[in-house]
Amino acid sequence: MAKYGIQRIANPLSDNGVSACKTVHWNYSAPRLIEEEVKSGRGEFANTGAFIVNTGKYTGRSPQDKYVVEDETTKNDVWWGPVNTPIKAEVFDALHKELCTYLADKEIFVFEGFAGADPAERITVRMINELGWHNLFCQKLFIEPTEDDLKNPMPLNWTIIDCPGYKADAEKYGLRSSTFIIVNIARKMIIVGGTGYAGEMKKGIFSILNYILPKRGVLSMHCSCNVGDDDDVAIFFGLSGTGKTTLSADPKRALIGDDEHGWTDRGIFNFEGGCYAKTINLSQEMEPDIWNAIRFGAILENVGYDPHSRAVDYTDASRTENTRAAYPLTNIHNAKLSSVTGHPKNILFLTCDAFGVLPPAARLNPSQAMYHFISGYTAKVAGTERGVTEPQATFSACFGAPFLPLHPTVYAELLAKKMKEHDATVWLINTGWTGGAYGVGKRMRIDHTRAIVNSAIEGRLANVEFKTDPIFGFEVPQSCPGVPGDVMNPKNTWADKDAYDQKAKELASMFVKNFAKFQDKASDEILKAAPKI
Repeated sequence: MAKYGIQRIANPLSDNGVSACKTVHWNYSAPRLIEEEVKSGRGEFANTGAFIVNTGKYTGRSPQDKYVVEDETTKNDVWWGPVNTPIKAEVFDALHKELCTYLADKEIFVFEGFAGADPAERITVRMINELGWHNLFCQKLFIEPTEDDLKNPMPLNWTIIDCPGYKADAEKYGLRSSTFIIVNIARKMIIVGGTGYAGEMKKGIFSILNYILPKRGVLSMHCSCNVGDDDDVAIFFGLSGTGKTTLSADPKRALIGDDEHGWTDRGIFNFEGGCYAKTINLSQEMEPDIWNAIRFGAILENVGYDPHSRAVDYTDASRTENTRAAYPLTNIHNAKLSSVTGHPKNILFLTCDAFGVLPPAARLNPSQAMYHFISGYTAKVAGTERGVTEPQATFSACFGAPFLPLHPTVYAELLAKKMKEHDATVWLINTGWTGGAYGVGKRMRIDHTRAIVNSAIEGRLANVEFKTDPIFGFEVPQSCPGVPGDVMNPKNTWADKDAYDQKAKELASMFVKNFAKFQDKASDEILKAAPKI
């Protein structure tokens, strides 16, 4: 076994079950990893200097192929069901052994670093990758140790073994397909096979932190975070496509992180050392920070580009709508590189309401905040997925159900506790449609959304007139600097007011129907915040 680079964690690979392989590349720099991938023909350079890759068959996560080992450690506290599908430890052990055998004649790439910027809460991670660009992804998305960190031996906490080229025998092991992502909490290991989508590793570690941290009283969150000059911290929850990364990348505010954070008694900390931004229709004018971050060391997944000039075409969705860029926080000029900050004064729930019903901003009381947090509403629109021909309501608990090992009420109650302790205001922000549903109305202008978000964060909405929505019960500001008055009240933007009322009742019914599955564990305080149909 030839070895190159510098090992950071003392534990040998045999502790992870990897006892033989052709070559090990330990903790390579970005240039060395890219050199290896260019030699292997697994990517090309864009004219920006970013490295363009093709993830293969899978251009997004495969949640139906994710499993959690059910054993004495997990059987009584994991939220079992469609999100967390149980699998036997014996199946994990057999597939783990097959993966290690598969790697025996391969070159492998190892990254060792941290998840969690707060030293008191972070874990060490070892990523064992078949592909060099997957290893580069880990290097950019997780946290590299400093020289001070390396003065003391780094413990081995969690390991991911990632082999896109290995396909399991689905029938033999009772899997849905030849692809698998299996979390074994007792063994502190995740194994991934059959998918080239690098985001599975990022979300695998996020799922682990979502299991570990709440047990310590730390709220783990699928959110972005930024902070102003006056230490006015804001966090942005939202599912993919709602603007979480875009709205948190504000030239006037320091970025803490774009996707995953923890909230301790000391404040907010980022789980990651980089960003993973959607790039479909990215423009320099509207998203300059993200645009300028995509340079050497960044990875572009599945984007279209001219094969001669290597000019990237961010409007090209021929492979997928889910085109992505992975880049380090150091590529954002105003990022706060410590990735820690104080307690948030404002919490924003972002939703893309394709029904055109929800207002562009609404203030939530604590009960409503827990209700909407557990609901995690947004909407898919036609064209985003095969078979979607009209808007479809999507509810993802805590704005990140696929990554929650514990019941959603655990996270909601922690959120409510911290909101009350630190006097945070919660806003529901609709980045979706106005003037009618998708196909009739139009998408909220991003400059209007930015004006609303900035006014909420900077306190300019505190003293405007509010009206209570008769169905959803939240308070709707009637004006906002830089936004036309009619836009603030969605019914005013509809030509057919009766049609608005009907659609509002329809959406409210969807909320109530979705929440029925949480009623048995939800408190009376949460239940009273349901919409009134």
